[in-house]
Formats: sequence, C-alpha cells, structure tokens
Amino acid sequence: MRIALAVLAIAAVMTAAPARGQIYDPAWPVCLQTYGIGGGYIACGYRSLAQCNATASGRAAQCIANPYFAGGQAQAGRVISGSAAATRLPQR
Repeated sequence: MRIALAVLAIAAVMTAAPARGQIYDPAWPVCLQTYGIGGGYIACGYRSLAQCNATASGRAAQCIANPYFAGGQAQAGRVISGSAAATRLPQR
C-alpha cells in the first residue's frame, strides 16, 4: 500500500506543470500584446503609446498600459524635469 502511494505521489509531482513568471516588466509603462495562431506574447519595453503603436502597426497586436508599472503617475503639482525644461503639472 505504501509503495502504491509513493508511486502516485511521484507521478503527481512529475506531471505538475511549472508556474509561469510575471510577463509584465514593471520598468516600462506601455506593453505590446501580440496575437498569433501558435499563441501570443506580451512585451513591455515602450515609453509611450505612440512608440508602441509604431511597432504594432500592420501586425496582429495592440498596445496596452502596463498594470504593473512601478513608476506610477506623478502627483499633482509635482515638477517633472524634461530634456528641454521643467513642466509643472496642473493641480486637480
């Protein structure tokens, strides 16, 4: 009886599928989601929707906002520095 349980336990462990890791990279705000017959994928690596849309153009793909983006949104009234000059966000 113990041998049968041991064999069953080993079989259960051997057939278990590995867990998939997180597919969203929290360092990028926009992700490209592609679709295909063999399956699709999600690739986060875009700073803007316009940049992502240029890549998605002509493909079975769409651009989505990364729900796990670690940067978040800027607080109201916070100064954000840019390449040309600092811009003040409007108060809400």
